[in-house]
Amino acid sequence: MSFTNKPNFILLFMIFSTLIFLAFSLDLSNVPAESPTLDREEPLSKGRKNVVIRNKVKNKEVLNVHCKSTKDDLGLVHIPWNDTWGFKFHVNLWRTTEYHCHFTWYKGGSHYFSIFKVSRDDTVIGKYPICTVCIWEVGSDDKNPMCRIPLFEKEKTYCFKWEDGP
Repeated sequence: MSFTNKPNFILLFMIFSTLIFLAFSLDLSNVPAESPTLDREEPLSKGRKNVVIRNKVKNKEVLNVHCKSTKDDLGLVHIPWNDTWGFKFHVNLWRTTEYHCHFTWYKGGSHYFSIFKVSRDDTVIGKYPICTVCIWEVGSDDKNPMCRIPLFEKEKTYCFKWEDGP
C-alpha cells in the first residue's frame, strides 16, 4: 500500500499521536489512598476533595472502615483510636460521586454512612456548606455518631445518624 499524499499522512499521524499522548497523560485515577493535608482549603482545585475520618469511638477501640464508590474500592482500613485516615478524589463531571463506608469496631456493631455525597457536601444551594476537606469524627455521640467537623473553629459542626437502613 502506498500513500499518494505523505504530508497528509504525517499530519494525521501527529494529530493521532498527540491525542493518544493527552489521553494517557490525564490523571484518570480517582482515588490515591493517602493521607490528605489539613492545612487549608484549596478553592482553586475545582472538584478536588479530601475526606478525613477520625476515630473517636467511646470505647477507644480500633475503628475498621471499608469505603467505596461505584468506581473505587479503597479496601479495609484499621484506624487506631484518636487517629485519622483519609483519601483524595475528584468529583466526577456528572456530579454523581458518592463514597459509602462500612464502620465496625469491637462492641460497636456494624454501621453504614455515605461519607461523601455531592447533594450534601458539594452543593452551593445545599443545606450544609461545601467542604473541600471533609473531616468526619466517628462514634463520639450515640444519637448522631457521624459528625462533619469544620476546618476552621468558628464554623458549625454537623452531626448525622447512621444510614443503616431498615
